[in-house]
Amino acid sequence: MVKIGKIEVGEYPLFLSPMDDVTDLPFRQLCKRHGADVLISEFIASEALIRDAEKSMRKMLYDEFERPIGIQVFGNDEDSLLRCIDVVADANPDFIDINWGCPVRKVAGRGAGSGMLKDIPKLLKITSALVKRSPVPVTVKTRLGYDDSDKPIVTLAEQLQDIGIQAISIHGRTKSQMYRGEADWTLIAETKANKRLCIPVFGNGDITTPQQAVEARKRYGVDGVLIGRASIGNPWIFEQTKQLLLNNSFVVPTVQERVEVCREHLLASVKFKGERQSIFEMRKHYGAYFRGLFDFKQFRIPLVSVTTLNEVLIILDRISEHYTE
Repeated sequence: MVKIGKIEVGEYPLFLSPMDDVTDLPFRQLCKRHGADVLISEFIASEALIRDAEKSMRKMLYDEFERPIGIQVFGNDEDSLLRCIDVVADANPDFIDINWGCPVRKVAGRGAGSGMLKDIPKLLKITSALVKRSPVPVTVKTRLGYDDSDKPIVTLAEQLQDIGIQAISIHGRTKSQMYRGEADWTLIAETKANKRLCIPVFGNGDITTPQQAVEARKRYGVDGVLIGRASIGNPWIFEQTKQLLLNNSFVVPTVQERVEVCREHLLASVKFKGERQSIFEMRKHYGAYFRGLFDFKQFRIPLVSVTTLNEVLIILDRISEHYTE
């Protein structure tokens, strides 16, 4: 049984990888019902939390059935992050995840996220202080390194373990790569194979199918995987991976099941965020829910154009009827 501190997270835990403006409460709960073992909040800026910003505080909301759940934070200022830890601890998550991996300019360009990989001593100093401050286990999500000339992840994982980190998640790219090219899992495997390392190592990057999630265990020996973009419009990927591990096969959802889960997601989002915001935010999900369907163009444009809940529900009913004729 894999543990984060004393928290059991499964034999081969499947994480819903945190994604900004995607892994909100309605989507997390949907993935949980479809087999995700561990959930993590959208990443939250430490500065926003200590200012009590409404949107950021809302990102920390969760229901008990989502456990085990982590809240992920990012920043580059030690004092702000320490104060942020106090705010997050009040929400009583199972663990706090420090994001030293986000490569986007607005984060890394300010020295947060994977931008901190340019200054490993500072990264370790801040992380050590956060571990000492936190009443719950602290984990880290990071990358192989800043660029191809410096990939210190094997040593860095050891250093993080030595200052008290309870698990590490590694994306198989550098900061400079962003999301380009293929993820390199060889260094993730090397990190896991390090005999000095006792904490769980979770792999991340290019897990787009249940087969790849299973292969990551067999080939690279990781303790679990994070599934991110592949879960958008496809929460079934978690239960399919578990089916594949047990039975060497998995069930593909029917069009009707896709429609029903999409409707469920939409209604939960409206309840949580209100109709106007949800109608806009759900547009990023529709194409994924119905990816690969023949003759879907007639529905795609209306889905991302209408502005009311009732209009979307009518279109979903039309999709269901069209593909059962």
